[in-house]
Amino acid sequence: MKTKIFGIVIFTLMFSCKEKAKLPENEIKQYSIEQFMDNEAVVGGSFSADNSKLLVSSNRSGIYNLYTIPAKGGEMTTITMSDSTSFFAESYFPNDDRMLLSADGNGDEIDHLFVRELDGKINDITPNKGAKAAFYGWSKDKKHLYYGSNKRDPRFFDIYKLSIDDYSAEMIYQNNNGLDYSKISNDEHFIALSKSVNTNDSDLFLYNVKTKEMTKINENPSANSAQDFSEDNSTFYYTTDDGAEFSYLMTYDLSSKEKNKVIEKSWDVVGSGFTSHGKYMIVYTNEDGKNAVEVLDTQDMEPIDLPDFEDQSITSVDFSQDEKWMRMYVGGSNSPSDLYAYNLESKDQYKLTNVLNDDIDVEDLVTAKVIRFTSFDGTEIPAIYYLPHQASEENKVPAMVWVHGGPGGQTLQNFSSLIQYMVNHGYAVLAVNNRGSSGYGKTFFKMDDKNHGEKDLQDCVEGKNWLAQQAEIDGNKIGIIGGSYGGYMTMAALTYTPEEFDVGVNLFGVTNWIRTLKSIPPYWESFRESLYLELGDPFSADSIRLKQISPLFHTDKVTKPLIVLQGSKDPRVLQVESDEIVAGVRRNNVPVEYVLFEDEGHGFVKKENQIEAYSRILQFLDKYLKKEKASVIGEF
Repeated sequence: MKTKIFGIVIFTLMFSCKEKAKLPENEIKQYSIEQFMDNEAVVGGSFSADNSKLLVSSNRSGIYNLYTIPAKGGEMTTITMSDSTSFFAESYFPNDDRMLLSADGNGDEIDHLFVRELDGKINDITPNKGAKAAFYGWSKDKKHLYYGSNKRDPRFFDIYKLSIDDYSAEMIYQNNNGLDYSKISNDEHFIALSKSVNTNDSDLFLYNVKTKEMTKINENPSANSAQDFSEDNSTFYYTTDDGAEFSYLMTYDLSSKEKNKVIEKSWDVVGSGFTSHGKYMIVYTNEDGKNAVEVLDTQDMEPIDLPDFEDQSITSVDFSQDEKWMRMYVGGSNSPSDLYAYNLESKDQYKLTNVLNDDIDVEDLVTAKVIRFTSFDGTEIPAIYYLPHQASEENKVPAMVWVHGGPGGQTLQNFSSLIQYMVNHGYAVLAVNNRGSSGYGKTFFKMDDKNHGEKDLQDCVEGKNWLAQQAEIDGNKIGIIGGSYGGYMTMAALTYTPEEFDVGVNLFGVTNWIRTLKSIPPYWESFRESLYLELGDPFSADSIRLKQISPLFHTDKVTKPLIVLQGSKDPRVLQVESDEIVAGVRRNNVPVEYVLFEDEGHGFVKKENQIEAYSRILQFLDKYLKKEKASVIGEF
């Protein structure tokens, strides 16, 4: 799958046959942004050693902190009480109630690993200033953890093994060639590593720790991804799209080096792994933008029965160490995901969270549906469509084309407070999975290489044209919105197709590709060359084209109202990108609003900032799109 580095949180959506009757606008209950943001986001879910509770992160305090929840339900217990830095739960320790957590510096992406000790103290176990650290998992003997760090060389992540008794660490693999860690076998004899070839293809290697031998697994250029090692250390599992449009699951016998295909679907198999003792295999498939989950009994490789949640879907699962408990996230496009615990022996299930604000009636929210339209050259483009309940042929509504991050991202199927907020207030949203999006086969995936801001932009324009043909849509009031790479597409639309969209909403979008590609953080080194192959090398003659597709150099063409939102600590899309595009467009006497957050990075995490950002977006749309456009000409 193409790596998505200029992406924001992907908003996922689902199809439902259930339709709600269209109502007049004055009969639709509308909710404030404060009510929408009073929804709780809960992530993670590591079982304690005795299965009595789970460790999660929640933003109920306004930022993410750690909490525990009884496995059979009950009140959350607060573990951290930060009011500035968000803390994210990684895992309970395997033998006691110590907790592993991670945090960066308000969005700077320099993550460190911390331990919450039994006495409540929190210690940084990767304290190297300016270095990133990433948790890789626990050793089979439950006495060590593995982690990656770029403290030796800012460009590359070495692999370390850390004692959980005294937190002393030793390097077990020195990364001198820009390889990326994937998995380690239970006996620590093999480490799976990958190297990006381009944004679609990656080579897969097995490193023999004893012999220092490096074996390349794939023979042909293809997308390859390590998944897991078998419990007995005999077999390596990986996905590949070699010779196919979609990725499938393969095995590699570590002794005989024989390969076999074990699972193939009509969509990408995007993930697979074993539970602690190998009793179950979890398989994730990207089915038309929906995360489908199967749990297989490894004795017969047949799916076990999972609880039925009717019109909602299980989006992710994880297991306790003894494999007797499973936690599940369950949600849909009209409802944020709740956490459940399920006892596989008794078949009892427990709903552990209720994240949708009690003030909000789920029937007032909109379930999205998958649609497809034909683009300018005959290419079929998938998209996700949200139509407000109050929309009808007699009550036409304005609309927004939503563009995901990337390059190579995808709008999937789950809940978005921002989208539901806009739809609740009378805006249709069409999330276009333009050519170059992942999830629809590698041919579709490669279609945007070296033509960004061109054919993929035309797909967005054709999405607008599709909207304009719908009876419930006011074809004269259609804007475009996107974050990160989607923010770039917003600016490209206003610059290169200035009369197509009526407004633009740019959330931390790239506007100067030359500067962005030259300022890639050192820890992206393993992917830098691949990104240059897709977009262009800014240090070569490609810079001519990169300048041509960079909206910053063509701001004189922008004629439609624009709002830009940016985090000042963003390491991916620097603040200067937004500063300069705002200044450039303002020279045209075009209405421009600029919202800058000093304590955010690439995406807005703090609730107070999300409330400010999303309310400013709706106010902007109400002023420049919903009202008669003629009345705002000349305002700025």
